[in-house]
Amino acid sequence: MKFLSVEDLKTKSSQVWKELSDQKEVIVTSNGRPIALLSSINENNFEQVLSAIRHARATNAVAMIQYESVQKGTQKMSMEEINAEIKAVRSKSQKL
Repeated sequence: MKFLSVEDLKTKSSQVWKELSDQKEVIVTSNGRPIALLSSINENNFEQVLSAIRHARATNAVAMIQYESVQKGTQKMSMEEINAEIKAVRSKSQKL
């Protein structure tokens, strides 16, 4: 997998686009930190690729919610406690 800075993407964009089909994926970085993923697609697979990316994001979001729940200890809440929390949040949002 290739890493590419934002500056390199700006100055070498035509080269990046040419190499992307061979690379399959390029990680774009800003100040050394990953900020974006470029992925090669074509008219035959873009729907499947987009669906897979969305599925991976959703799976990751659920995993993060579960992790945070364990960290906070909320995975042990009863249905009664969950419903009370939902009710409190709804009540609070209706007042706004």
